[in-house]
Amino acid sequence: MSLLVVRKTQIRVSNPKTRIIFFASVLSLAGCTVGPDYRRPAAEVPATYKEAGNWKPAQPNEQNLGGNWWELFQDPQLNALEKQVNVSNQNLKAAEAQYTQARALVRYYRADYFPTLSGGASASRNKISENRPPSLATNGATYNDFQIPFELSYEVDVWGRVRRNVESYRDQAQASAADLAAVNLSMHAQLALDYFQARTLDAEEQLLNSTVTQYQQALELIESRFAGGLASDLEVQQAKTQLETTRAQAIDVAVARAQYEHAVAVLIGKPPANFSLAPLPLTTPPPSIPMGLPSELLERRPDIAAAERRMAAANAQIGVAKAAYYPTISLGATGGFESGALGTLLTGPSALWSVGGSAIAPIFDAGRRRANVDQALAAYDQNVANYRETVLTGFQQVEDNLAALRILEHEAQVQEAAVVAAQKYLELANTRYKGGVTSYLEVTTAQSAALSDEVTAVNILGRRMVDAVTLVQALGGGWNTSELPQRPECCGKLAMNSK
Repeated sequence: MSLLVVRKTQIRVSNPKTRIIFFASVLSLAGCTVGPDYRRPAAEVPATYKEAGNWKPAQPNEQNLGGNWWELFQDPQLNALEKQVNVSNQNLKAAEAQYTQARALVRYYRADYFPTLSGGASASRNKISENRPPSLATNGATYNDFQIPFELSYEVDVWGRVRRNVESYRDQAQASAADLAAVNLSMHAQLALDYFQARTLDAEEQLLNSTVTQYQQALELIESRFAGGLASDLEVQQAKTQLETTRAQAIDVAVARAQYEHAVAVLIGKPPANFSLAPLPLTTPPPSIPMGLPSELLERRPDIAAAERRMAAANAQIGVAKAAYYPTISLGATGGFESGALGTLLTGPSALWSVGGSAIAPIFDAGRRRANVDQALAAYDQNVANYRETVLTGFQQVEDNLAALRILEHEAQVQEAAVVAAQKYLELANTRYKGGVTSYLEVTTAQSAALSDEVTAVNILGRRMVDAVTLVQALGGGWNTSELPQRPECCGKLAMNSK
C-alpha cells in the first residue's frame, strides 16, 4: 500500500519564498466574482387601495398590526387558543423542521470556504516476487510498511463559485424562514376563522332554540283554542310543522359546529376527543383593521418575502453556472510518516511531504455549460414572474376583503332594518289572528320571514368576522421582513411571535 501523496500536479514550486509568493498571488485573485449582482426587480404597486373607500380608520393606538394580531378582537378565549398554536401545531413544527434543514444546508456549503484536512493510518506486510526482472535487487524480499498520511486540499474561490453558492443557499434559507412565518400566520388565521365560525353557529343555535321556545308557546295557545273550538285542526298542524321544522334546524347546526370544534382541536395539537370549545354566541362586530399603505405590503407579507428571496437565490445560481467557464484552481498538500518498522515510524527521517496546485478547465463539453447558464437564467426569469404574481395576488386579497367588509357593513345595516320590519310584521299577524281577522297561515308566514331575517343577520355578522381575519392575514398579520434572519445570522434560530 502506497502513501497518499499528490504526484499529478501541474504546478509545482520548490523554493519556499517563491511558493509563498505564488500562493499569495493565487489567493489575491479571490476577489473576483462572476455573475450578476442581485437587485430586486420592480413590481407595480398602487398608491392607494381602491376598495378602502370610506373605510373606518383604526384608532391611534392601533395604527399597526402587532405580532399577536388576534388581540384586536378582544376575545380572551381566542387569545388562550392562539397561544397554543406555536407550542403544539404540527404543521408549524413541520415548517420549523424544514427551516432547520435549510439552515443546515447553508452551514454545509459554507464549509467550502475552508480547506479540507483528512488523515489515516495503515499497516501492511508485503513480499516481492522472486521472478521480477533481475535488474531489481529486491526480488524475493519481504518487508513491512507502516503509514500515517495527512492530506490537505483547498479550492481557491477565484471566480466566486463558492461565494455565489453560499449566497444562493443563504437566500433559500431566508425564503424558508419566510415560509415558516407564512405557515405560522396561516395556522393562527385558520384557528381564528374556525373559532369565529363556531361562535356564529353558537349564535344561530341560540336564536333557533329561542325561536323553538316561542313556537312551543304558540302551539300550546293554539291547542288551547282548538280545545275551546276557536281554532281548527289545520292551524294546530301548521303550528306543529313550524315548531318541528325549526327544532330540526337547531339540531342540524350542531353538525357543522362540531366540525369546527374538531378543527380547532387539531390546530392546537390535541385529539378532538380531548378538547371541548365552550359555546359563546357571536354578538359584537369586527374591530377596525389598520391597513397601512400598499407599498408596505411588499415588506409585510411573508409569502412575498419568500418569493423575493427565492428570486435572489436563483440570481446567485447564475453566477455559479457562469463560474464553470473558468478554471478550477486547487491547492493541495500531503504529509505524514512512513517506515518499515513501528519503532522508527514517528522519527524525523520517516517524514514525507508534498505541496502543489492545479488548474483544470474543460475544453469541450458539447454545450453543457451554456445549457446550464441558460437554465439558470430561465429559472431566474421564472422566479421573477412568480414574485410579481405573488405581489399581485397579495393586492387582490387585500382589495377583496376590504370590499367584503365595506359592503357587508352596509348590508348588516339594511338587514337590521329588515329584522325590525319582520318583527313588526309578526306582531301584527299575531294580533290579527288573536282578533279572528285572519288565519294562522299568516302567522306562520310572518314567523318564517322573521326567523329567516334574523338568521341572515347572524350569518352576516359571522361573515364580517371571517373577512376581518382574512384581511389581517392578507396584510401579513403584523409580520415584517426585518424579522428575517440576516447574514451571517441566517443560520440562527428564528423566533416566532408568541408574546
